[in-house]
Amino acid sequence: MQDPHKSQSKTIAHITTPAPVGFAQLWRIAARIVWAAAFLLLLIVVGVLGFYVIGDHKATWSDAVYMTLITISTVGYGEVIPLHSFGARVFAGMMGISGLGALTFLFTSLTVFFLEKDLDLSLRRRRMEQRIRKLKNHYIVCGFGRVGCNAAHELHNTSRPFVAIDPDQVRFDENADRFPDLIYLHGDASDDDLLLRADVANAKGVFAVTGDDSRNLMIIITVKQLNPAVRIVARAQETRNIEKMRKAGADEIVCPDFTGGMRLASAMVRPHVVGFLDEMLKTENKLRVEEVLVPEKFPPTRISMLPMRSQEFVVLAVRGEEAWTFNPGDAFTVRAGDVIVFMASPAGRIEMTNNLRNRIG
Repeated sequence: MQDPHKSQSKTIAHITTPAPVGFAQLWRIAARIVWAAAFLLLLIVVGVLGFYVIGDHKATWSDAVYMTLITISTVGYGEVIPLHSFGARVFAGMMGISGLGALTFLFTSLTVFFLEKDLDLSLRRRRMEQRIRKLKNHYIVCGFGRVGCNAAHELHNTSRPFVAIDPDQVRFDENADRFPDLIYLHGDASDDDLLLRADVANAKGVFAVTGDDSRNLMIIITVKQLNPAVRIVARAQETRNIEKMRKAGADEIVCPDFTGGMRLASAMVRPHVVGFLDEMLKTENKLRVEEVLVPEKFPPTRISMLPMRSQEFVVLAVRGEEAWTFNPGDAFTVRAGDVIVFMASPAGRIEMTNNLRNRIG
C-alpha cells in the first residue's frame, strides 16, 4: 500500500487549530517584571546609601530610607536630610527620574501581564470555537484522561476530526506534545452549553469516557437530549452500570476490566492473532479494519462492477440484512443498507467512501 503520510497531514491540517503560543509572550512579560523589580530594589539600596552619606552621618538610616522612598515615588513630603550642595541635589534629581521610570515600567508590565493572560485565554477560546463551527461529522471526546487520550490518538491516526472536552486544563497541557494541534474545550462535558459549543448537533459520535460512571451517565442523557441521532460510546467502570447507560441511550458500553480480561485470554489462546492486530496498529501505513454503510439510494450492484480492488484497501466481509458474507465473490450483490467491512489505510477509507458515492451520482 502507498504511504499516506502526506495526504493525511493535509487532511489533519484543515481540521485542527494551532497550538497556543501566548504562554511564550506571558513568560517574556514576567521576565520584564522580575528585572524591573530587581532594578527598583537596587535603586532603593543605592538611594539609602547615598542619602546616608549626604547626611554626613548626622541622619539616621530611617531618614535615609524615608528620603529614598519619597524621592523615587516623587511624593516629596519634606526633606528630612538637607540637600544644600549641588551634587546632593543632582543625586536626588537622578534618583527621582530613575525611580519614576522604574515604577512606571513595573506597573505597566504588571498591567500588561494580567490583561495579556485574560486576552490570550479569550482569543484561544474564540479560535477553538471558530474551528469547531467548520467541522462536520466530527467526534467529541468527553474526558481526556488515559482512556480519552488513547481514543483521541486513534481518531488522529485515522484522520478523523474530533473535539476534546475536560474540566482539567492540566490534561491538555500535559498532552501538548502528543497532540500539538488539538481542538479542545475546557469545562464539564455534561453541560448543555459546552456541548453546543462543541457542535454536538453536527457530530458523528460522542465518547463518554470520564473516570466517573455517574458523570458518563449524565453526559449520555444530555447528549441524547441535544442530538438523539448521534452515536454514543461510553466507558463503564462498574459492570452493574452498563444496563443503566444502555437505557440512557448509549449505543455501546465498554468496561475496561472486562475488555482487559478478554484481551488477556486472547493473548494466551490465540497469540498470533493478537500479534497480527498489534502489528497492524503499529504499521507506518496506519492500517485499520474499517466499515462503511452503503448509502440509501445505492442501486443493487454486483461487486464485480464496483472498484473494489485497490492498493489502499482490501474488502473482508459484507453485512447484509440477514447474515455476514465473508470474502464476497464477484457475483455477490451489494445493496443499500449493507455494511462493508474492509482493511484500509486512511486514504483507502476515503477512496472506498468516494467509490460508493460516485455510483449514486
